Amino acid sequence: MIAALVLAGGASQRLGRPKQIEPWGEGTLLGHVLAEVAKGPFDHRFVVLGAETERILAEVDFSGWVVVENLEWEGGMASSLRVGLDAILRLTRAESVLIFLGDQPEVDQDVVQALLDAQRRTQRQVIVPKYRYEWGNPVLVERPLWGRLMSLEGDAGAKPLFKAHPEWVEEVWFEARPPRDVDTADDIEDLRPKR
Repeated sequence: MIAALVLAGGASQRLGRPKQIEPWGEGTLLGHVLAEVAKGPFDHRFVVLGAETERILAEVDFSGWVVVENLEWEGGMASSLRVGLDAILRLTRAESVLIFLGDQPEVDQDVVQALLDAQRRTQRQVIVPKYRYEWGNPVLVERPLWGRLMSLEGDAGAKPLFKAHPEWVEEVWFEARPPRDVDTADDIEDLRPKR
């Protein structure tokens, strides 16, 4: 069984307003990400909120998703990863998780499928997309490593841990550029669907 985990607990400090509810197509940025991720073959879907939780809950459709609130969201991305993985451990029997970022609207189903295909043919516990020359998202992690991820601190995510343990990691190479984050008004202008 596989779970999807979308991390969307940040405070959007660079943008100055909650990017999760930024208008995007017919809905919001986070709503768009959730709809795209939901197209994948996941047995369970979890999303972590933190800053502005009540406002986001009021404006985004979370049908089909388990919403987990990170009360320690100021601790950075690692804190959202921790509460998300804890909820998946408590509520499911998932053996692997595919981790997405809630501010990356370009969810490529071909990338998702390629990571899942790689999982079937490798013994390694982390499957990372390599876009040209750099790692990106989403990242697939097997259950035995979740405890290590839950011990992380700060906002760097799991990349430094994976870099320190290349024996865990299977890379899947893609010609495309890595998906971009929505962090600034310029990013919104560049990435938002044109009407």
